[in-house]
Amino acid sequence: MPGPLHIRGSVVVPEAELAWRFSRSSGPGGQGVNTTDSRVELSFDVAATTALGPALKARALDRLAARLVDGVMTVAASEHRSQLRNREAARARLAHLLREAIAPPPRKRRPTAPSKGSIERRLAAKKHRSDLKRLRRTTD
Repeated sequence: MPGPLHIRGSVVVPEAELAWRFSRSSGPGGQGVNTTDSRVELSFDVAATTALGPALKARALDRLAARLVDGVMTVAASEHRSQLRNREAARARLAHLLREAIAPPPRKRRPTAPSKGSIERRLAAKKHRSDLKRLRRTTD
């Protein structure tokens, strides 16, 4: 499990840029919950990383701005009983967040006009509906 964190394609975060912290978890764990440090915090300095190029780093800093504290993003995991599974969960969560942050922006929508047939079908459906409602009315 230790080693570089693969984000996508050629983007790989070296193990040296990841900082781990362990503490007692408030989640499930039975009798051992008060003695084992199963909660995991994984920190990654987005602002100082060498794993991302300038364009990807700028995109990540912009998209992750709400999650960053002094350019550092921290992900916590405490849903599993074992520290190892929480470490795997934190790595997966960090990789997912970074993958979304450095993804290229979606292509712009090219505006199109409705076709003549779709306009005619819409108007015919409106006419049919109004005829149904008109025929339901009582004439007093």
